[in-house]
Amino acid sequence: MIAYTRDEIISASEISRSFSSVLNDLISYTKDRFVISKNNKLEAVVLPIEEYERMQEALDFLEHMEIYNVVKERENSKTIPLSDVMKELGISEDDL
Repeated sequence: MIAYTRDEIISASEISRSFSSVLNDLISYTKDRFVISKNNKLEAVVLPIEEYERMQEALDFLEHMEIYNVVKERENSKTIPLSDVMKELGISEDDL
C-alpha cells in the first residue's frame, strides 16, 4: 500500500472549493499529487498529465514485455496442427 503525506490528502469538499489552487499547485510542480478523500476514505488521486502519461507508457511497456516473454516461452513448444485438433474433436471445416 502506498503511503500519502498529510499535505497530499484533500477532502472532496475542499477540492471543489479550491480546485483552481489545487490545479495550479500541480501545474507548477509545487505538489506531485493530491489524494482525494470522501467520508474519511481515500477515493482518487489527481496528478499532472505528464506524470499520468509517464505511468501509462510504463504500463504499456510492461504489457509488451509480458507478451514478448509469453511468445519466447512458446517459441520452441510443440504445436498441434488445427486439422488434427478438429479431427480429434470430430469437427469438419463444414461445421465452421
